[in-house]
Amino acid sequence: MLGRSGPHPNPVPEGEGITSPPGPLSVDGDDVVQGLVPCWAGRGEATGTNGRATAFLKQELAALGEKGLRRSLRPLDTAPGPWVTMDGKRVLLLCSNDYLDLASHPSVKAAAQAAIETWGCGAGSARLIAGSLEPHRTLEERLARFLGTEAALLFGSGYMANLGAISALAGPGDAIFSDQFNHASIVDGCRLSGARVHVYPHRDVEALEAMLGRAEAFRRRLIVTEGLFSMEGDLAPLHELACLAVRYEALFMVDDAHGIGTLGEEGRGALEHLGLETGVHILVGTLGKALGSGGAFVAGSLELVDFLVNRARPFIFSTALAPSLAAAATAALEIVQQELWRRHDLLSSASYLKKGLIELGFKVLGEGTAIVPVIIGDPARTMEMSRLLLEEGIFVQGLRPPTVPPGACRLRCSLMATHTREDLDMALDVFQRVGKGLGVIS
Repeated sequence: MLGRSGPHPNPVPEGEGITSPPGPLSVDGDDVVQGLVPCWAGRGEATGTNGRATAFLKQELAALGEKGLRRSLRPLDTAPGPWVTMDGKRVLLLCSNDYLDLASHPSVKAAAQAAIETWGCGAGSARLIAGSLEPHRTLEERLARFLGTEAALLFGSGYMANLGAISALAGPGDAIFSDQFNHASIVDGCRLSGARVHVYPHRDVEALEAMLGRAEAFRRRLIVTEGLFSMEGDLAPLHELACLAVRYEALFMVDDAHGIGTLGEEGRGALEHLGLETGVHILVGTLGKALGSGGAFVAGSLELVDFLVNRARPFIFSTALAPSLAAAATAALEIVQQELWRRHDLLSSASYLKKGLIELGFKVLGEGTAIVPVIIGDPARTMEMSRLLLEEGIFVQGLRPPTVPPGACRLRCSLMATHTREDLDMALDVFQRVGKGLGVIS
């Protein structure tokens, strides 16, 4: 059976922008979606592969290749770390988000293994369906305590956290104000919400205020920004944005996926780093970067979390995070608070690399964070430099549109706490050699 008679068990609420077909068709007693008749339902056997329907795949891939924008996956033969093996060759990894090198930490692995023994490999269902496991509840409590919020709620990924929070908090009749360089998950959350989206120039507080001043007719207003911008390596003007949120009675949401664990005296992220103690209503973070695990969370008030449990569709309709990932993140959170040297060494190494690259003549972005973007410009040249660096033992991925703006292709270096000065000196030597060979520096 492709369908069942009677009302759908999970109808889409009115006003959510999804149009249902006029009604099911019946073929041999089975309900099917309008126009989609299975080949086995009295219509003969399927022949061929319907190549005309899929011809666009080859065409669009070819177009991406011609523009130098086609991507492919690179096999990695070892666990993440400052050095990895690719195609049997040992290379220095300079593009991981495992900032504190916790993904392979013995305590983190042991916590995951113990959780598998106790709780099994998977959660089995969404938490609203089959119950909420202890590893999830413990991690949420620890995260809220660590970040100074009333509560936290786990999601399967940072992408789902942003989609869920934004689409739950804003909708038709509302206005969202989003930084120009916000992550794709924020962009897609804004689109999914159905709200009117206003994109303000990167970190431009004056432009944002002008937009807010013209948005009085909307029911709700939401300002959303990254805390530490993942592709730029710079920080949002959080104090100024928080003031605007108060002045214009707007919700204020910060995605600090790259800041939590790497910034602040205690590792609480960009908010702590910049001294912002209040004013953020929705704080999004990830478990898959500095915490070395997987998944994400939204932190805030008890009412916010209760609201998301009831309205955030990626939470409601997704199987819960594997309990082993939650246990691993809980162990990693303890390390973040105990081993402060990791954060210190991470930022010290990033500063050392950035200074060295600037002295060599490269155009480098970032401001005191673990992310050191090296601007190359042209996509083909960027990828060629990435290839040549890899040939000489340095793996740093090239980034092209739509990840970054046209004309701003870059090599996004991201450091780890366990990179040594010897590692970075080697990287600088190779960057200089390859950069000169391609004419990127003189």
